[in-house]
Amino acid sequence: MKYLVLILLLCTALPAASRPMTVDDLWAMKRIGAVQLSPDGNWLAFTLTVYDMQKNSGKTDIWLLPSTGGEPRQLTFHEKSSHTPRWKPDGAGLAFLSARSGVQQIYFLPIDGGEARPLTDFPVDVENFIWSPSGEKIAFQATVYADAASLQESADRDKEKQESPVQAKIIDHLLFRSWDRWTDGKRTHVFVCDADGGNATDVTPGEYDAPPLDLGGHQDFVFSPDEGHLAYVSNHTDMPAANTNNDIFIVPVAGGEAINVTAANEAVDNSPLYSPDGSMLIYKAMARPGFEADQYEIMLRDLKSGETVSLTDELDLTPGEVILSPDGKTLYFNVREKGRRPIYSLDIKSQKLRKLAAENVNSNLIISPDGATLYFKKQSNVMPNEIFALDVKKGSLEQLTFVNKSLLDELQMNPVEDFWFTSFDGKKAHGFLLKPPNFDATKKYPLIYLIHGGPQGMWSDDFHYRWNISLFAAPGYVVAAVNFRGSKGYGQDWCDAVSKDWGGGPYKDLMAGLDYVLDAYDFIDDDKIAAAGASYGGFMINWIAAHTGRFKALVSHDGVFDQRSMYGGTEELWFPEWEFGGTPYEKPELYEKWSPSTFAANYAKYKTPMLVIHGQNDFRVPVTQGFQLFTALQRMGAPSRLLYYPDETHFVTKPQNAKLWWSEVFAWIEKWINR
Repeated sequence: MKYLVLILLLCTALPAASRPMTVDDLWAMKRIGAVQLSPDGNWLAFTLTVYDMQKNSGKTDIWLLPSTGGEPRQLTFHEKSSHTPRWKPDGAGLAFLSARSGVQQIYFLPIDGGEARPLTDFPVDVENFIWSPSGEKIAFQATVYADAASLQESADRDKEKQESPVQAKIIDHLLFRSWDRWTDGKRTHVFVCDADGGNATDVTPGEYDAPPLDLGGHQDFVFSPDEGHLAYVSNHTDMPAANTNNDIFIVPVAGGEAINVTAANEAVDNSPLYSPDGSMLIYKAMARPGFEADQYEIMLRDLKSGETVSLTDELDLTPGEVILSPDGKTLYFNVREKGRRPIYSLDIKSQKLRKLAAENVNSNLIISPDGATLYFKKQSNVMPNEIFALDVKKGSLEQLTFVNKSLLDELQMNPVEDFWFTSFDGKKAHGFLLKPPNFDATKKYPLIYLIHGGPQGMWSDDFHYRWNISLFAAPGYVVAAVNFRGSKGYGQDWCDAVSKDWGGGPYKDLMAGLDYVLDAYDFIDDDKIAAAGASYGGFMINWIAAHTGRFKALVSHDGVFDQRSMYGGTEELWFPEWEFGGTPYEKPELYEKWSPSTFAANYAKYKTPMLVIHGQNDFRVPVTQGFQLFTALQRMGAPSRLLYYPDETHFVTKPQNAKLWWSEVFAWIEKWINR
């Protein structure tokens, strides 16, 4: 009997056998969102979103963690989500956003206990907000009618529209849609109010969006240290849909005339930061008007003299988030670099650059009040975002949260492996290879070849919640993903090389990369290859189907099929006008040359089976692109299926829709890869 008891004890002590990840596991992962450090540096507030597959929804709450690590505790418990935490500058508590009243407002939760109370009672949603340095003022973002005399008038006009039996839209200008929403004649504006929500003043009036609808930065409105002014980002041109001229304006906090401090630059300017004494403005800027993927430089502007210099002109990489040390002497920023997102520090005076964190994907940078510790989120393909702390001087790194540890311990996921290959023109290109769970080098495995969007995107060592590379490998596939020319993270020349050459060099890179992995890895079955991509990746799938028959199955999600009709249906015109050298009315050549529709007759030649996926509310790549593609495949006799979502956008965001997505993708690949 005692031996039986011992065996039972040993069995219960053993960890559960690791297993491949499923789509239910992906949606069971808790997702850390915004992270904020308390003014005294002792506490980290962070949001945690938990999804419920059965309810087909998620809920976000705010948690609190000692900055030295420990057990986090939940702060908000309301049935409505709580998000966007902002510490009050005196450390007395946290303000956050919630729609508890039916309209999203700012709430305040004392850190020493008590219930959250509303700080604001506006009739419109508060979409973002910041405290002034003293905590006496709040700046917030709301979407309003520019000609409305008050927030209440904007709310009343919305209500009247919603209750009207006529739901027609009357449109007078571009942009009238953005990504997945109609603008409905309204504008984003920044308001300043007292700490109790009183005396709200629109400090960005006019028929302009502030912050802009796109090409904004990490934070695009900030108080000056003396609270006398607000710096914000806006595009004041007559046709913001056709240019990238976002500028930084400075306006008195009480309202009044705004000064455009970056008027000389007709390309993107965003992400303003004041120096501690308020004399300097730090911001990010691009150089080429109309090119949204140009390299950012970190600029330093003397607000008195107007003298402006680049602090990163020797760095051939694009800074992402940028923060400033408390003493104003050091910048910290992340970049996309060779499939990772490392963190750099830059001494402003000497311009000495130092890489602080090299591996994985790092974001949400925060520096401690004493400048000694850098906090940030870190993720990899085997770990969703967790909070880490880095000793800036020593370089020692410590993980502070483990919100998914129990689930991750159940799963078997292999880390990505880097490979480099020589492409068609002798240039070196980079990619990732991922082996499936329970990998056996003596076996042969089918391959899924993934193609990223953008095209100026990048496959990285991250835990993607839509195109999760580890989930693609889970059923027993080797996965390869190449950062073809056009990708970010390999210098601006490599990024530039996709423009006006969509189906040229990038396609050749992808074919050279495929040749390389088939030759280099004996465990890949070169007769069982599928490919999948979204957005530009979907375009490339559509292009591949007309130019080669080497794949057994293809998956095209929200991909461009016809560049000419795409131009008239998308919202951001600067993008196709840059990529194809003008409008299709004036410069039709490249629109025709790089349209898969031009070569759709070849679908009958290769007949590669394709799954087409598209969402109705995708305004970036309109749903008619997917319909045209499916029609062409059917007419050409190529095996094809259309997965259409009437309630999704450019992305699949609902848990049950995502579950169907993965089910259909895996079933399609499995059906045809073994034919």
